[in-house]
Amino acid sequence: MIINLYLYWALISLSLFNTILMFWLGLTVLLNAERRTLGLWLAGGGLLMGGLFFLSHTAVIGLGLYGNWSGVYFWLAVAWIPLVSLPYAWYVVMLWYAAYWEDPHTAIRRRQRPGLIAATLLALLTIGLLLVANPLPPFSATFLAAPLAQVGMPQMVSLGGIPAFVLVYPLYLLTCMGLSLDALLRPGEPNRLMGHLARRRARPWLVIATLALLLVSLLVGWALFWVIQTARSGIYNRAAMILGEFDLVIQAIIAVAIVLVGQAIVSYEVFTGKTLPRYGLRRYWQRANILAVGYGLVVGWALVFSLHPTYTVLLSTLIMTLFYALLSWRSYAERERYIENLRPFVASQRLYDQLLVTGTEASTSPNAAAPFNALCTDLLNTRLAYLIPLGPLGPLAGPGLVYPVQNTSATLPDITNLVSLFQAPTAPYLPLDPAAYQGAILAVPLWSERGLIGALLLGEKRTGSLYTQEEIELAQSVGERLVDSQASAEMARRLMALQRQHLAQSQVIDQRARRVLHDEVLPRLHTTLLALSSESTRSTAQEEALKSLSDVHHQVAALLRDLPTVAVPEIARLGLLSALHQMVEEEFPSAFEQVNWQVEPQAEAQAAALSPLTGEVLFYAAREAIRNAARHARPPGSYTPLTLSIAITCQNGLQIAIQDDGIGIIESAPTQQAGTGQGLAIHSTLMAVVGGSLAVESAPGKWTRVTLHLPSGASPQPPAAQTQKQDQATQMSTSA
Repeated sequence: MIINLYLYWALISLSLFNTILMFWLGLTVLLNAERRTLGLWLAGGGLLMGGLFFLSHTAVIGLGLYGNWSGVYFWLAVAWIPLVSLPYAWYVVMLWYAAYWEDPHTAIRRRQRPGLIAATLLALLTIGLLLVANPLPPFSATFLAAPLAQVGMPQMVSLGGIPAFVLVYPLYLLTCMGLSLDALLRPGEPNRLMGHLARRRARPWLVIATLALLLVSLLVGWALFWVIQTARSGIYNRAAMILGEFDLVIQAIIAVAIVLVGQAIVSYEVFTGKTLPRYGLRRYWQRANILAVGYGLVVGWALVFSLHPTYTVLLSTLIMTLFYALLSWRSYAERERYIENLRPFVASQRLYDQLLVTGTEASTSPNAAAPFNALCTDLLNTRLAYLIPLGPLGPLAGPGLVYPVQNTSATLPDITNLVSLFQAPTAPYLPLDPAAYQGAILAVPLWSERGLIGALLLGEKRTGSLYTQEEIELAQSVGERLVDSQASAEMARRLMALQRQHLAQSQVIDQRARRVLHDEVLPRLHTTLLALSSESTRSTAQEEALKSLSDVHHQVAALLRDLPTVAVPEIARLGLLSALHQMVEEEFPSAFEQVNWQVEPQAEAQAAALSPLTGEVLFYAAREAIRNAARHARPPGSYTPLTLSIAITCQNGLQIAIQDDGIGIIESAPTQQAGTGQGLAIHSTLMAVVGGSLAVESAPGKWTRVTLHLPSGASPQPPAAQTQKQDQATQMSTSA
């Protein structure tokens, strides 16, 4: 009896396991389908039909254990529906998977058409035999009072003493499974994107599953003959036990087939219509297996060993609660891991620091390579990858990136012929020939509002598996962000270079104008005045011309005196503070009655450690503030004394405060403050570029203060080679 109980426990547990997985797979296929075609309805419906069979099978075993023969009879009748329909449904689904229905002129259509007709006729014949001669024992008082083995076999249509159903049904099973195996081994051409790759990866799973079902067909045929012989001989000792053991073997083989089919579904999306599998679906499939094993063992034990229904419900409740808690725990753990993997892509790209990199080093900046390497290593686990900028952002984003970084000699593949194949942002990806694209098997287009901006080429994964849908979508988003950020950084660097060039040109133009006025215009005016003054006889017109030239001479001389000396000191050589001192002394010698300097030693050290580019930005911003004070701090036409105070302190970084005791900023008199608006706005932007800020404060009639602040670490000292290169460039421009 103990052996019987353990056998019943194994039968019910395995039957519940198959029931849960079959229903889960069927609902998953139907709910996650990309397009619900006829083939997909057949696949999902067939899986649900299998779940219905094992549901009936579980009910038959459980009710038979307690002697509820009326319930057994009902569920046996229900079980015959999936028993007859499942083999034919499996065959039709394999034909759909093998592209039988896609083209009427293919080799698989010509080869499988006779087999499909034969399988259809056998299915109809099996259904007819079930309708004409019911294989179930008669439902009577004798049946209700005795086990099935004691009732005898019902009367059926026989051939040579063997029931026709016993002959036809095994032949029907073998025909469907054999034709399914042929369709899998010699499929047609798929229309699905990357169909060859998915079919090649999924085929071993489906072939093994079909072989397992073929073995089940042979075992079922043998079992039917064994039951007939046992019923004729009237020997029922251990018949139920042998039949139960035989049922356990068949269930185990079917369970293996279910697991294989589920692996093909979640790993390669063979029935859902998706181009690539999804990582989340595979995780949930693994959890469904764990749930099926645990629930089947516990509930099967409760049913077989006659546990009170209350305790059975409590056990089921505990199992569901425990499983849900574990599911929530794993979901949070995976969420944290997902966020950790995303950290390199959502972290700051340090664009401010990139602006300090010269144009020749911009393309090799590590800020784009780091997240790209993290994408390929941590998220995609790929063997190789190429990020190729295209379109309007191509010239700005640089030459592209190659993974792994050790492969420095690798060149980017030529993808000119692929650009035309990227139709729209909705086009997901394209399969590639590895031989033609340096090992890449997949091309992912990168899009923005401007159109196609690049392509991401991926090689095979290190594990040999397919990329999941989530991985491709994430790779596409990261690739688009990298190309866009690289292009933005390069554009900002070029604008900075243009600004520096514009400043240099302004200095040259100022110097040239001063030189022309001083060296050419004034001498010629002076010579003309001397020539006219030396003439003994002058007419009235000549007197007026002489007076006009004299006035022009005085105006040009006064203009030269008022023009500031624009010789810009060498900031890279002198340092920021020395350059500021020299600029105030030479450019504004008479603009202020008094200039007060307050410099902290620590601030002086910080100013000396600035990079040349940051020093120039601070210098020109301070120069603009001092120039505004010299021009607009006094009332128009007034010569009141004016004091300028310059304080350079260390307050969470370097801070330069430039303050005058003039009239302040008067909102009602914009003409007096013409120089305090747009110029400072430009320098405020440049300060933000190097990581600093510019603030303007004023008390009307009392003072105006401009504060330049550069936080600690905002401007790192450039490498020695870069500093030397910038010094050489500064010396060359100065000598020129």
